[in-house]
Amino acid sequence: MSQADREKWNRKYRNAEGCDQQPSPAIVAQHGYLPTTGKAIDVAGGQGNHAIWLAQQGLDVTLADISSVALEQASQRASQLGVPLETCLIDLEEEPFPIGPWNLILSSLYLYRPLFSDLKASLAPGGILIVLQPTKTNLLRHQRPPERYLLDDDELSDLVNDLEILHYQQGWSATGRHDALVVAQKPAR
Repeated sequence: MSQADREKWNRKYRNAEGCDQQPSPAIVAQHGYLPTTGKAIDVAGGQGNHAIWLAQQGLDVTLADISSVALEQASQRASQLGVPLETCLIDLEEEPFPIGPWNLILSSLYLYRPLFSDLKASLAPGGILIVLQPTKTNLLRHQRPPERYLLDDDELSDLVNDLEILHYQQGWSATGRHDALVVAQKPAR
């Protein structure tokens, strides 16, 4: 990304006051796979809906995003809710992935395929990776996001093929989006 991308996302979040602040039901449904303790990172997590929810589950959470505005909004909300939250201002397409190891890595609605090798390498042994991303089938009903940000059918399982897949689903969600979701685990050595 670039400075222009950072400014675009800052504008978006500056104008997003009052948006839904709940975590995705598809992510919440994976609660049983979450570690009960440890370090978690929410990748490109915007205003922190998932990060705050994960912190409420007892995890030590870092929210990583390109938008300083989104990170500030998330910090304020976490403070109001009384949950600890670390933030990391980062361009995930240009800067090194935050140092782990991470017990949980969550990526929802962000696709940068070259990052998957870093995600897998940064997992702690036994760590969990959860990814939720729309597929190209989504274009049958929606014009956005653009095709370059969409997965091919069953591509997500290929992107995590060296991890143990604990759960995989693909299909139309209750929100009307065609998503792929995977929960995968790094071998415990």
